[in-house]
Amino acid sequence: MNNVYTHGHHESVLRSHSWRTAENSAGYLLPQLRPGLSLLDIGAGPGTITADLARLVQPGRTTALEASEKALDVTRATFAKLDLEVDFVVGDVHRLDLPDDSYDVVHAHQVLQHVADPVQALREMRRVCKPGGIVAARDSDYSAFAWFPQLPELDEWMALYQRMARANSGEPDAGRRLLSWALEAGFEKVDATASNWTFTSEADRAWWGGMWADRVLQSALADQALASGVPQEDLERISAAWLTWAADPAGFISLLHGEIIAVA
Repeated sequence: MNNVYTHGHHESVLRSHSWRTAENSAGYLLPQLRPGLSLLDIGAGPGTITADLARLVQPGRTTALEASEKALDVTRATFAKLDLEVDFVVGDVHRLDLPDDSYDVVHAHQVLQHVADPVQALREMRRVCKPGGIVAARDSDYSAFAWFPQLPELDEWMALYQRMARANSGEPDAGRRLLSWALEAGFEKVDATASNWTFTSEADRAWWGGMWADRVLQSALADQALASGVPQEDLERISAAWLTWAADPAGFISLLHGEIIAVA
């Protein structure tokens, strides 16, 4: 199956993804980790979460997996600056070229919302996980995002993103579906939880709003929108609205994420 990553790898996207840590993005998983476990991180991206997880399980083996050599080069660049032993693998989560029962923990952050068949992806994650091991996933739930003030251009942004993600066979409201996908994939013991990223301070608003102002105009999402017939001036209005939101002292945004811990 071919997956199209809606966000792409523009600097504005990596700016967001490099902010992510195990603490702010995988807190639900941390109690399950201990030194000596083997861990596979699917969709490692810039590797900031991967690095944190690797530190927690070392001297256990950590493998970072990405969908292409180009994407994996971003991961490698982060680890080139770190004193951590990590294996790097290119693969498709729908058909992992890895042996059965290979890892104690298989983790995916913001991955299943972008794949064509998340149930098959979870089956593969289960296959490469040792019996009794942990399969963990966390994904956004875009329709559950909440923000203030209610700028109409941000509603346009949401509708645009939902449309572009689904055109790529993704599911932007994946968070609420993780439990059902895991059950369909054959897991019998699944703990489903949720958590938020919330941005309200002046610095956080400037970072989040500025990042999306750039992504709307410059990332793969922008390219796809333009190719689908969205006028440039519409993207410019949405981009400007993110800066307006960021400049408002009352600006608030909360981003819901679903999470699962499933026993293989």
